Amino acid sequence: MNHFMAKTAKTLIGSLIVSAGLVGCAVGPNYVAPTTDMAPFHNTEAVANRQTTLPAPKLDNWWTGFNDPMLEKVVQRALDQNLGLQAAIARVSQARAAAQAAGAQLLPTVDAGGSATVEHQSTTSPLGTLASAFPNYSRDQKQYVVGATASWEIDLAGGLRRAHTAALDEEQAAEAGQLGTRITVAADAADAYLQVRGLQAQVAVTQDQIDTDAHLLTLVQARKQAGAADEREVAQAEALLRQARASLPALRIALEAQLNRLDVLMGAQPGTYAAELNTHAAIIPEVPAIGTGDQAVDVLRRRPDIIAAERHLAATNENIGVAIADYYPKISLSGALGFDSISTNHLFSAKSFEPVGTGALQWRLFDFGKVDAEVKQARGANAEALAQYKEAALKATEDVENAFMALSQSEIRAQEIQQEVTALTRARDLSEKAYRAGSITLTDVLDADRQLLVARDELDATKADAARAAVRTFRALGGGWDAPQPAVQQAAQSTAPKG
Repeated sequence: MNHFMAKTAKTLIGSLIVSAGLVGCAVGPNYVAPTTDMAPFHNTEAVANRQTTLPAPKLDNWWTGFNDPMLEKVVQRALDQNLGLQAAIARVSQARAAAQAAGAQLLPTVDAGGSATVEHQSTTSPLGTLASAFPNYSRDQKQYVVGATASWEIDLAGGLRRAHTAALDEEQAAEAGQLGTRITVAADAADAYLQVRGLQAQVAVTQDQIDTDAHLLTLVQARKQAGAADEREVAQAEALLRQARASLPALRIALEAQLNRLDVLMGAQPGTYAAELNTHAAIIPEVPAIGTGDQAVDVLRRRPDIIAAERHLAATNENIGVAIADYYPKISLSGALGFDSISTNHLFSAKSFEPVGTGALQWRLFDFGKVDAEVKQARGANAEALAQYKEAALKATEDVENAFMALSQSEIRAQEIQQEVTALTRARDLSEKAYRAGSITLTDVLDADRQLLVARDELDATKADAARAAVRTFRALGGGWDAPQPAVQQAAQSTAPKG
């Protein structure tokens, strides 16, 4: 038994010596930023060869490059009033407070307090029965206590420091998340605005077509009265007019949905800013040039979602150290300095002074593998975060490649449809003249009219799609936030692939 006690004592002393040597360091793996090798974007040339009269804007405020004051007003209003962005700002405040609390765990805690107790002692209680036997016993008891207490856990294995670092990493991830929300809000507001302009242009085209078809119906009716047309031709012209009118409700439904979406993005009740957008000309803004100098590394360094994923990865690495620290003993110190007296007259005197000091040792010797499981769980979370970071990096490059291709091909399609509209307009005008002269049937005029309507509608929709593809491109490149804040700048630097 004595041999066992001696051996145990030696083990405890040895562990304490090892733990004391850990002061100033922290157990667990030191974080190393992941390396990601990325090839250059393969669709860069398609965007670089675009023909546009507007220069490339700064990536920080790309929406100003469309040369549309109303678009700039809409995006800025969304950034100022969007509720989702306000919620993201609140999440940053929460993460900052959590990091502050984790840092406070490294420092002593000091509490001040005082108490006054008045008691009328029972003479039948065990204490009262004994005390009442003494002369001059008084059943009325008073006690006054005032002082301060302090406690401090010595961070031998560095678990508290690891937890503080992890909280700081999560704070930086929250800041990056806020920037990501900002980018999303700006892009969504611009997308909704461009859809509004596209739908307004389609409504205008449809209305022009309705006026043209109404004019054609009047012409056919006049020819019928003159005996140059029959009832069948009148019915055909009327059907074409009805078809054009029937396409308006669907366009108005889609337009209303985008106007309401835009109001919500701007933090307003649907219908608040609809009239303002309806008073301006329905012009789809021209797409500016887009700088193609950024490589995949630049995108990873700038995109907030990648920064957030990397900061979360760093936090999970620190949590491994937090879990490993539970293998080692924990030492805490506590003390109190105060005064304790039965009367206020002698409360603050040398006789009433009562200092107390306590040291405590806590060591999880037997926990049936609980610490082992916590370490394995922390390592698993770190492996998951690493995979998520790599996946986010791949998806970021996917977003850029898809946006580049969508932009270039949408503009090519718009150019082709523009030529088609020019040709169909000339064909439609010639068909109406030929019909007036009686050299062709009404069917030929109606067919030319229908083809022109479809082409003009597709042209406006494609122009809007090209502008929206540009928005997706700016968003994919990580544009929409200002110069990095200190914490996020540090996080952005750590995401830069090495080697």
